[in-house]
Amino acid sequence: METDSSRGSLAERLKVKIEHVPGVPPRLVSLLGRLGLRTARDILFFFPRTYEDVTRICPIAELDGSGPISVCGVIEEVEARNLSGGRSLLGAIIRDESSALRAIWFNQPFMEQRLVRGQRVLLSGMPKRRGLFWELAHPRVVHLRADEQPARGAMLPVYPATEGLSQTRLRRIVHRVVDDLADAVVEVLPPPLVARRTLWPIGRALRGIHMPQSADDVQQSRYRFVYQELLTLQLALALRRWHVQRTERAPALPASAKIDARIQRLFPFELTGDQQRAVRELADDMGRCVPMNRLLQGEVGSGKTVVAEYALLLAVAHGCQAVVMAPTEVLAQQHYQTLSEDLQHSRVRIAMLTGSVTPRQRESLLAAVQAGEVDLLIGTQALLHETIVFPRLGLVVIDEQHKFGVRQRAALKSAGVDPHYLVMTATPIPRTVAMSLFGDLDVSTLREPPPGRQRVTTYWIADHQRDQWWEFVRQKLREGRQAYVITPRVEESDSDALPSVAARYEQLVHGPLEAFRLDLLHGRLSSTDKQLAMQAFRRGETQVLVATSVIEVGVDVPNATLMTIESADRFGLAQLHQLRGRVSRGKFPGFVGFFAAPGTDAARARLDAFVRSNDGFDLAELDFTLRGPGDLFGMSQHGMPPLRVADLQRDQNVLVEARDDAHTLVDGPAPLLLTDEYAELRTRVLQRYGDALDLGDVG
Repeated sequence: METDSSRGSLAERLKVKIEHVPGVPPRLVSLLGRLGLRTARDILFFFPRTYEDVTRICPIAELDGSGPISVCGVIEEVEARNLSGGRSLLGAIIRDESSALRAIWFNQPFMEQRLVRGQRVLLSGMPKRRGLFWELAHPRVVHLRADEQPARGAMLPVYPATEGLSQTRLRRIVHRVVDDLADAVVEVLPPPLVARRTLWPIGRALRGIHMPQSADDVQQSRYRFVYQELLTLQLALALRRWHVQRTERAPALPASAKIDARIQRLFPFELTGDQQRAVRELADDMGRCVPMNRLLQGEVGSGKTVVAEYALLLAVAHGCQAVVMAPTEVLAQQHYQTLSEDLQHSRVRIAMLTGSVTPRQRESLLAAVQAGEVDLLIGTQALLHETIVFPRLGLVVIDEQHKFGVRQRAALKSAGVDPHYLVMTATPIPRTVAMSLFGDLDVSTLREPPPGRQRVTTYWIADHQRDQWWEFVRQKLREGRQAYVITPRVEESDSDALPSVAARYEQLVHGPLEAFRLDLLHGRLSSTDKQLAMQAFRRGETQVLVATSVIEVGVDVPNATLMTIESADRFGLAQLHQLRGRVSRGKFPGFVGFFAAPGTDAARARLDAFVRSNDGFDLAELDFTLRGPGDLFGMSQHGMPPLRVADLQRDQNVLVEARDDAHTLVDGPAPLLLTDEYAELRTRVLQRYGDALDLGDVG
């Protein structure tokens, strides 16, 4: 019978450093360290990246060619030959107790080093009959010990590896630790959850994921760990929401009928249905003493800025100050210009603070803010690095939310009061990403374009059509329109032949657009030069703006109806859609032409979708499917630990289950998560996400 003291000693063994783990030779300690393995517990949770399916280990004499198989035998002969045209052929004879077969590899000379006469191996592939011999072309190879015979019906784990550490050695180390310590791991999921989701207990799941006897073992074990990982994340997000609602207090800023009418009169147009709904949602939030935490996402050109402007004016109407924070100076300047024009006949006092203001200007501006002489402060991340004293901060609006983490968007406060937060993204967020990275926020969505918004037509221009495209651009410029030319490179690189934005500018000035007025814009220009370039383009003094993707968000020039994108395959699908959103912001239809030479099927699929669809939400889901969440919204840039097991594409259904269960455990005045029964799970949530989500005083 296991006693408390014996379990305690087992738990202590989980913390043993890798150099003291039985079965780990001293020479392998540094190699294991490269894989992040520093304790016995690390080894237990070092999960396979895939498996060799050896559920059908077949004697060579019984092969029939009916499907993929695995054979286990000894390497008897190895022969390497050079073929014509610089090609190579490597062959090996593998023999088991019943017969022999031939394995071949074309143009893989490095395999010769892995094939040693007398080595016992497991080969997996599709056998084909070649004369008297069965043959396996390019089989997967797993090295086995001389006495190691995979059991029939087994799945052989394949771990993330590093040079000098074989799979055989890794499996041996992991399996020994699992045998010794799987039962030492404390079960963090309480019985009600385990029963509700029919989860394997932690010890069984550890054995099943490292030493599965079938594909079902892998599936059941992985489900257990994916659910636990996603539940922990969802509990952290739900706990943050609960914590904010019960501990933080914001000024109540209700939208009375009088205030609403005053604000809406400032807009020279009628709000769309989506905008009206979003305004009602944020007005309801801001009318309460609990800080609003709302995400506003929308299609390109759907009018997110108008909704944000309503929220800003609602705060000012109650005598509060408000802040708008943008990721770039170009976007901050755009917001400043738009708000200044919209509010020029009002008494709202607006100022801008970015990294480029002089020390004297900064000192004067900060003093004005502290004196309550600034109603709306617009800036970049420079706002986070200043000691700004707000007498009564009521609202913070953060544009391009995915560029700011939870701690960043909670950094601006006034003494004793928490502001309301409205965070915006011009990039529609896939549903699973929204639930994972933005699960502590309420979401408002704009899909409806404003009345009269013109459609943009997109063309994939072949190389032989370049002259035809530039003639079309020249025609539109002569009609009075303006154009963007976008290139991915600020500077030239030795790794490819892409011209820099400056080189492309010179090519156009002395080439197809020599008759027109061109200017240059990219992120490495000084703030003054960026501002001058945008102002000249906005006034129509510049006809063509040659730029990098610095203009992808926020730039609004209604007369700019043309865009040419060079090397479009170097941009992500969401980024291409944002670039396209810069044209057709006025009464004229827009046209986008791009040049590209995609090197992969995925890149081609991205560009085909870009031509086919103008729906940013559909494109966001497709981009998520093609490229995965890491390329869209990296968790690390939010300060969030990366997912170890779960895959947001593959595990969407599990994510929904975990989210439902998290809300069951956290919602309400007395969350179950805070009871003794859930103490272990609560501890795990706080250990993993407490710092990233500022949950240090919960629990």
